[in-house]
Amino acid sequence: MEDQVRRLVLFGTKGVVMRCRDFTAEALADWGWLPAETDEARERVDDVLLLVSEVVTNACLHAGGPEELVLRRRRDGLRVEVSDANPEQPRRRRPRAPSLPGGHGLMVLDRLAGDWGSEPRDHGKVVWLEVARPAPGP
Repeated sequence: MEDQVRRLVLFGTKGVVMRCRDFTAEALADWGWLPAETDEARERVDDVLLLVSEVVTNACLHAGGPEELVLRRRRDGLRVEVSDANPEQPRRRRPRAPSLPGGHGLMVLDRLAGDWGSEPRDHGKVVWLEVARPAPGP
């Protein structure tokens, strides 16, 4: 299975989270992650869609909106990259009560992504995350 890349150029913040989720779901379907054959595979797809929502929402709230969503299918999984024009790297805030809204995005990345981070670029940054491909069904 060769690597494949899909790119979605973005601007503004209105409706961008849903556009990115839909774009990701379509790519996952084309790449055989959907329809999911097992409970684990369904959970992994749900995790990917939640993670995309989180990093795109963070770009909307803290960086003026995302500029591009890049999905990289690899043999062992998926890499998601969201670029924005703000050079400030993501940072954890003080712990909040889980029952309070907001401020949990990086905690979600810690729990659901296999790995994640951010890298500076010429103008702004790229926040990336990686998720392992689910095991094939029976």
